[in-house]
Amino acid sequence: MDSFAANAPEPKDEAPLRRVESHFNGHAGIPLFYRSWVPRAPVRSLAIVHGFGEHSGRYEHVATWFSRRGTAVYSFDLRGHGRSAGKRGHVESFADYLNDLDFFLGRVERESGSLPITLLGHSMGGLITTAYAVERSPSVQSLITSGAALALSSELSGFKITLARLFNKIAPRLSMNAGLDASAISSESEEVKRYVEDPLVHGLSTASHAAALIDQIERVRGRGAEVEIPMFVTHGALDRLCPPTGSMAFHQSLPGTIPGSSAPHAAFRMYERSCHEILNDVEREQVMTDMLDWIECREKTSRLYAMRRH
Repeated sequence: MDSFAANAPEPKDEAPLRRVESHFNGHAGIPLFYRSWVPRAPVRSLAIVHGFGEHSGRYEHVATWFSRRGTAVYSFDLRGHGRSAGKRGHVESFADYLNDLDFFLGRVERESGSLPITLLGHSMGGLITTAYAVERSPSVQSLITSGAALALSSELSGFKITLARLFNKIAPRLSMNAGLDASAISSESEEVKRYVEDPLVHGLSTASHAAALIDQIERVRGRGAEVEIPMFVTHGALDRLCPPTGSMAFHQSLPGTIPGSSAPHAAFRMYERSCHEILNDVEREQVMTDMLDWIECREKTSRLYAMRRH
């Protein structure tokens, strides 16, 4: 991993955060639930995109940690997830997710004003944000992925892939259990228990959703050169749900430097003791510290670059 500061700052403000829960209209007018955690005087914003089957509420501890360190945090429930509308685990096409993210980031930008925004995507959210960076040229300052779904699991045979595509043609809205192994999300039994007992977590996927996910993973493979913003790729070495090889390969395809600067454009870190959800595992504190350190390093680089231009 490229070098950057070793320790995150201590919390700046212990005053109560301004928490908001509301809805906004996504692509085609679908109501989407969102949350925000805003400290008294934020210096940056962080927009979080969750993974398959979960929801924004599972990032409460992450949002609190970052907001105590001067960061306004925003997240929303993807369509078909959490408290958002839509058939559980269903999209007509993967573009539905990218279009919804357009609407969400527009809202974050309006609320953030001139503050720099970092996009953080976990698991399927990591695929969504990576695809967004490749295909939409986002206006955010940087991107972080956590356990991103950038490679197909070894358990997903060619037969299953063919079957998903076949059902997508004849019964795209057919729901099935995705077969996600909850025990693989974290090495901590309490985290697994909390996940299993969460009433807003689901394991459903339609044939259309499964096919869209498979196709999008293949579509972004090796396209790191098209990412125009700094990117920090993180993954748990013990991840059995989303192969770390996907993150490693995508990182290797990223540009080496930011245009006009000698600072690293991309960074990568593998967390050796963590499973799929590195933000809910034994190294969570180090993960968040590394993420904030990297964001701050990029902010300093941007300021120096702006000064040189003037």
